[in-house]
Amino acid sequence: MERAKELFLLHLGSFMSMRRESVYEAYKQFEIDREVELEWYNECIDSCTKQLSIRDWDAAASLLAIVKVHSDERIIKNVVAFITKQLMSADSIVKLMYAEHVIEMIKAIRQTISDSVRFEAYEAALHLLEDIMKKPLVIDPGHELSLFKLRDKRSLNNRAQISIDTIKNDGYWKE
Repeated sequence: MERAKELFLLHLGSFMSMRRESVYEAYKQFEIDREVELEWYNECIDSCTKQLSIRDWDAAASLLAIVKVHSDERIIKNVVAFITKQLMSADSIVKLMYAEHVIEMIKAIRQTISDSVRFEAYEAALHLLEDIMKKPLVIDPGHELSLFKLRDKRSLNNRAQISIDTIKNDGYWKE
């Protein structure tokens, strides 16, 4: 069972990822109960939430991967809580990545997310995006614009505006 858990956590509960890595059949042989898998999802969510950082978005990307296979709006709540408490001191790229990840998380669980969580998440993402556009470009070492298909502050603002438009064009957004 320890090997099954190791595979599950390594692939963030994604059976598609396990298939790509040719370990799904080995995992299925353990015949893990759904309740146990739910416990493991919770461990993944808790672990990734603790790893959220203002320096990068790796944990947010992992949470996005999890939410795509395990619709749990608690994931979005955790990321939004982190954003609202910690992220305003992050660089422009980190803010953009978090905002884009939140939007993708909402899309991933569009059918099951509550309106209140959707609104709170959109509000947090919108706040980040507007902050990016208002303030000077700030980039930490290792976050070069070219790595994100950006050239300058203007292209960063254009990308932020695309995300703002995505939020405002969602039928659930309320001004």
